[in-house]
Amino acid sequence: MTGALAGVKVLDFSSLLPGPMATLLLAEAGAEVVKVERPGHGDEMRSYEPKWGDDSINFALLNRGKKSLALDLKDPRERDRLTPLLREADVLVEQFRPGVMERLGLGYAAVSEIKPDIVYCAITGYGQDGPKREVAGHDLNYVGDAGLLALSMGEPSRPVVPPALIADIAGGAYPAVLNILLALRRRDATGEGAYLDVSMADNLFPFMYWSMGNGLAAGAWPRNGAELVTGGSPRYQLYPTRDGQVMAAAPLEDKFWRAFADMLGLEDEFRDDARDPEATRERVARIVASRPADYWRPRLEQADCCASLVQTIEAALRDDHFRQRGVFAARSRNSAGQTLSALPVPVDPAFRADPEQIKAAPALGEDNPALLEQAAGGEPGEEPLG
Repeated sequence: MTGALAGVKVLDFSSLLPGPMATLLLAEAGAEVVKVERPGHGDEMRSYEPKWGDDSINFALLNRGKKSLALDLKDPRERDRLTPLLREADVLVEQFRPGVMERLGLGYAAVSEIKPDIVYCAITGYGQDGPKREVAGHDLNYVGDAGLLALSMGEPSRPVVPPALIADIAGGAYPAVLNILLALRRRDATGEGAYLDVSMADNLFPFMYWSMGNGLAAGAWPRNGAELVTGGSPRYQLYPTRDGQVMAAAPLEDKFWRAFADMLGLEDEFRDDARDPEATRERVARIVASRPADYWRPRLEQADCCASLVQTIEAALRDDHFRQRGVFAARSRNSAGQTLSALPVPVDPAFRADPEQIKAAPALGEDNPALLEQAAGGEPGEEPLG
């Protein structure tokens, strides 16, 4: 094996997005990741639409290069078959509500008895303690409770749903990977394992550093869509063009603002946007709306003013810049032998395992014989354990 995490073994009890995204990053860096799934059903994301081969494309993208072990964790005999694998594991990732793994006999105390130096990462919406620990939620609830959604959610009569699952990925998956790596680093130095309590809601506050600072230090708590980077300034706005496309304008610094104003031909009376920000915003909007996107595209490129035209994900996948950088170079394969671009992950190529290998997400339980027999001291191909 190659990759920065070669030799690291991960047992992944998670499903859907946060945990599988975290373990995908670990797998891409060379870790051996074993998904522990329910027999007959597996990860719920397998059933999502659209399908790509036997499973959903979502499942295929998030579980590339992993292994699958199908076990009924409610059956004590099935759980016992995990013991040899727990002794070999370096990392365990779970995403159940607080208390579920304990009831299954797989909580941190029980697992650390088997593997004292285990790095045990529990990802939840609200953390392992506190009044909301048992509250059900999804991404929209977490960004709403943390105050992030209130910074820019559109008019109350027409609220806007965020375009990304911010809490799941930036509040759950990425902090999980960060802390797993820190725990492994400490384990290398001290031999100690770790219990990691990753709360998706807790981890959203770094996104609001400026709003916290403004409120706590100056008493200027942010208003919905009315601050510098949430729609309150003409220097950070989305401006529709005449043909229905959108210009993303972010000329925050004075030098870029001057270049942007020059490119537009903005009149002198509107250039001092501090005097009347709304008047300047309205004037810029009228100018941008007077021409189609193709008129603005070459002018934006020449002006170098932190402004660009918004493109669709379809266009971004064809963008020469991303392609030349190899963002979509890795490939995934499905059960029918078809291939497509793998999900790009923020792992430097120097740390990745076999970047040219075309990998597939596992079929449900396909690794049961090899994993259970080898862990029990047998060899692949022997009679399955009873």
